[in-house]
Amino acid sequence: MKQKRKNRIVLITGEGKGKTTAALGMAVRAVGHGLRVCVVQFIKRRGDTGEARALAGMPGVETHLCGEGFVTVKSGPVFEAHARAAEAGLLLAAGKLSDPAFGMVVLDEVCGAVARGLLSAAAVSAAVAAAAPGTVIVLTGRDACQELIDLADTVSRIDCVKHGMNDGWPAQVGVEL
Repeated sequence: MKQKRKNRIVLITGEGKGKTTAALGMAVRAVGHGLRVCVVQFIKRRGDTGEARALAGMPGVETHLCGEGFVTVKSGPVFEAHARAAEAGLLLAAGKLSDPAFGMVVLDEVCGAVARGLLSAAAVSAAVAAAAPGTVIVLTGRDACQELIDLADTVSRIDCVKHGMNDGWPAQVGVEL
């Protein structure tokens, strides 16, 4: 039998659509049970999405956008700006993780930030390890590395079978925005 851990760690990864949606569904469930939730979004910087608007109006939820948008370069000043934003986001997330007032902390797109070299898996693991006892921690993003997969208690992979954007559908309000 596995030793019981102090915190529940859920990781949602894969190439399919719905990783953030699944994590935010968990956040809504947690708020419904009276838990305070903090959502730290790495890479993303748009505050005008439907989920950002909904979460902003939801009591018991705190959200932070800690990204510079899609990462399209692997070095240089633009990459460094992305890395600084991700590092600042992880510092903020570490503070929320260690705060016992939060019952759940979502690190949205953190797996992608690690995969793109903006953060190290060791730094993310250290922040998670220092979380207050009883915290539910949700990690999302494409290309989750083995270290983060091993850290989690529950891992789900969302596969893309078909996506409308490949057939010319633009990002749509209520679906992607």
